[in-house]
Amino acid sequence: MNTAEKWDQKYLNHDPKQPVIPAWVLRQHPEQLPLKGKALDLACGLGGNARFMAQCGLSVEAWDISDIALTELNNWAAVNRLPIKPTLCDLDQMLLPYQQFDVITVSFYLNRQLFPQIEQALKPCGKLFYQTYLGPIQDNAPSNPNFYLKSSELGKAFPSLVTEVYGEGLLPTLANTAAPNHDDKNSKTTRQAWYIGQKPLN
Repeated sequence: MNTAEKWDQKYLNHDPKQPVIPAWVLRQHPEQLPLKGKALDLACGLGGNARFMAQCGLSVEAWDISDIALTELNNWAAVNRLPIKPTLCDLDQMLLPYQQFDVITVSFYLNRQLFPQIEQALKPCGKLFYQTYLGPIQDNAPSNPNFYLKSSELGKAFPSLVTEVYGEGLLPTLANTAAPNHDDKNSKTTRQAWYIGQKPLN
C-alpha cells in the first residue's frame, strides 16, 4: 500500500456530518490571522485548518495526498460557499511557490526538508502556524521517530521568521481529522509543540 492509499483508507469511513477541528494553535490565536489574504493548509487532511481560515475570510489552498479527504473538503466548501481550493499532490515531489501566501498552516505533518520552502512561500509579514507531535515516541501517535520534534526544535526551525508564539505540552490528539467525543473517557492527549512565526517585512 503506497502513501496515498494509506491515507485514503484512513479517511474512507469518515462521516461527513462529524465536525472537523482545526489545530489548537489556530483556534487559540485567531487574532493572529489577517483579515483577508491567501492561505495554504499544507498536508490538510480533511481540512480543519482550511475550513477555519476560510470562515475567517481568507482564500485558502488546501494540499494533500488523499483524494478522498480532498473530495470531502471540496464538497463541504461548495455547500458552505467558502473559498477553498483543494489540490491533490505528493508533498515530497512539490515545490512551494515563492512568496505567495499570507498564512501557512501545518498540523500533524513533519517534513523537515520542506522547512526552507515554507519560509520562502510566505509573503513579507506572512505568518506560519505549526503544530505537531513532540518526542519521544508516544502511544496513539506515529511509530516512526522521524515524525517527532525534539524539544525546542520548532522554535528554531524557521530562522528567517520572528517567533510570535511557542509552546510545548499535552493537548488532545486531533491529528487534523474529526473531532473526538469530548465525553469519551478514553480520549487521548499527546505531547505536542506549537508555533506561530511571522516573516519580517524586509
